[in-house]
Amino acid sequence: QVQLAEFGGGLVQAGGSLRLSCAASGSITSLAAMGWYRQAPGKQRQLVASITGGGSTNYAESVKGRFTISRDNAKKTVYLQMNSLSPEDTAVYYCNADVTYYSGRTYYTGNRWGQGTQVTVSS
Repeated sequence: QVQLAEFGGGLVQAGGSLRLSCAASGSITSLAAMGWYRQAPGKQRQLVASITGGGSTNYAESVKGRFTISRDNAKKTVYLQMNSLSPEDTAVYYCNADVTYYSGRTYYTGNRWGQGTQVTVSS
């Protein structure tokens, strides 16, 4: 009933920029915290940035000052602006959201993941 679709990954040279977006769809009544995670080959998935429903943000130390997370509640979309990219940022980036949705006559709250989008930064 709920889907998260990521867009905007690709190949970029070191020092370049990319903007990721993640649109939530389905029988959603509210979106709470949303975030971006990444997983490099052979490594665990880790938080990159998160944003609450009220707009408070949190960033991994490695991306502070380079990445900016934002959201458009009307569009049910979260964004990740990535600047000054380095090869160490190469990973699959996943969108995550805490959602409330309805099915039939019942409301549910759960955590959902997108399918991931590849970001590759060449040196």
